[in-house]
Amino acid sequence: MDSSSGSSGRGNGQRRRGVSNVPRERFFELLSPATGRQAVWLGMLGAALFLGAWELGNYLTPESGRRFLPSVEEVLARLIYLYTEKGFLTDVVQSCIRIFGSFFVASLIAVPLGILMGCFGKFKALVNPTVSGWRYLPAASFIPLLLVWFGPSETAKMALLFLGVVFFLVAMVLDNTEAVQREYIEAALTMGASRTRVVLEVVVPAAFPAIIDSMRTMIAVGWTYLVIAEIVGAEDGIGAVMMRAGRFLHVDTIMAGIFMIGMLGVMTDQRLRGLQRLLFPWNVKRRA
Repeated sequence: MDSSSGSSGRGNGQRRRGVSNVPRERFFELLSPATGRQAVWLGMLGAALFLGAWELGNYLTPESGRRFLPSVEEVLARLIYLYTEKGFLTDVVQSCIRIFGSFFVASLIAVPLGILMGCFGKFKALVNPTVSGWRYLPAASFIPLLLVWFGPSETAKMALLFLGVVFFLVAMVLDNTEAVQREYIEAALTMGASRTRVVLEVVVPAAFPAIIDSMRTMIAVGWTYLVIAEIVGAEDGIGAVMMRAGRFLHVDTIMAGIFMIGMLGVMTDQRLRGLQRLLFPWNVKRRA
């Protein structure tokens, strides 16, 4: 009786020691993704830390200089004022039309071109050197030329946004297409599939989840060009509001515009991510 209870006690003690010896997962753990709940809480914590640092910076700034670093409350109040009193919604809609319209045209050109270059080596050799060279030309350098060609018109603004993303998107789609496993293509060819069927039914479905990731990246770049596109001759749009505010040192309006662009960018990314999950649920499961 005593020996059995003793062995049982030792077993319990060993189990307790075994549990206590399980290492706790560290915050900076390699190859350890956050769970869904952890991602939400950590995202909220990161946002709170950023806003706290912003408020601290405003608090530490001398009273005479706080107009150049307004608090979070002042910027949000200004954003509400712009919407309710200044018709800011019209400017937001106009900027969205420019971004999404130019990106749609860029995607219509870049996605098919990148897929064709990734599928056919000789076509890549013909086109890629020229496309690669255009990537090194900053889009802002085209502003004088676009003004000469189109004047301070809507076409010039959308052309600048188009040039800012199209050549990089071609290169990224090319990389996505070339990343498709050759075994898929070889198997389809072995079974007698035509080149058209291989491209449309094998390469495109395999590459498109990554292509949408590339589109998410490049439309974010498009948002960064918005203010540049709306600098010259723009009467509406978020960038135009920010530039007018800069003339009168209305820093709260400028920061409200920056905040709005950031929010629209995040919302755009989330919509494209949702589209990817809807169209390619198998890819989401594979990543998980």
